[in-house]
Amino acid sequence: MDLETESVAMPSLSDIVSYTDDFLRISEVGDWDNALNGLQIENSGQVTQLGAAVDVSTRVLTEAAKRNVDLLIVHHGLFWPGLQPVKSALRRQLQLAFENDIALYSAHLPLDIHPKVGNNAQLVAALGLPFGVRGHVRAFKSGPAVAGSPHSKFTQPFLEEKGQPVGLKARASMPRNELIRKLRKALGGPVKVFSFGPRQTRTIGVVTGGAGSEIYRVAQEAIDTFITGEAPHWAAVAAQELGMNLLLGGHYATEVFGVKALAAHLSKRFGIPWEFIDCPTGL
Repeated sequence: MDLETESVAMPSLSDIVSYTDDFLRISEVGDWDNALNGLQIENSGQVTQLGAAVDVSTRVLTEAAKRNVDLLIVHHGLFWPGLQPVKSALRRQLQLAFENDIALYSAHLPLDIHPKVGNNAQLVAALGLPFGVRGHVRAFKSGPAVAGSPHSKFTQPFLEEKGQPVGLKARASMPRNELIRKLRKALGGPVKVFSFGPRQTRTIGVVTGGAGSEIYRVAQEAIDTFITGEAPHWAAVAAQELGMNLLLGGHYATEVFGVKALAAHLSKRFGIPWEFIDCPTGL
């Protein structure tokens, strides 16, 4: 009997999108209208290569085309500037996607707050803070606490925005300098430090991205050390007035975690390879 090699059917775009919408609770999580979470551009229907990037841009789409990516997952999608005519940069980006059959999927707050692959949860884990999340819509626990760890057993969601908490806080006693060292290692780059709080942390708040303007609301949660990506000038003054440590790791650097974790999860789930397309913004 002749043995013929059976071709393995590649997953369809609709299957991946349907699964990801449910996994991230796209229809349930509130967000700004211009986030337009979910599928933003469809392709011809099949997916053979996943790509992950923080932002969609001409540079990212060009690199995705070179790597034969046909589904690009991003944190910041095409439509943040709002309603606009299809010309200049938007026309160029759409043309690149259409000509190279690249589908685009974007997830903003649903990816920030996800208890497993979310930016906050991934950064908390990278810092060695508690893994379990208490009080989340879908609580999870990905591993046991390390014996002798000074950390509490759980982190808690906090900082309400668009109908749900968008940050994580953890009771964690550690030297401030140790936390800064861990943060630099996790981000692979510099951290802007405003050391106006205690030398020994008690409660650490993590909100990836650009949450520095929420520093007064964060302080109401009895957080003494606040980790985020970027902040306005006045937030540094506020940190001193509040007696809080403010650690700024960069908007981009604090938000690479989620798209990487989501792409890795989908790769394992659907049996397709993935790559991270690194295009730092400098912020």
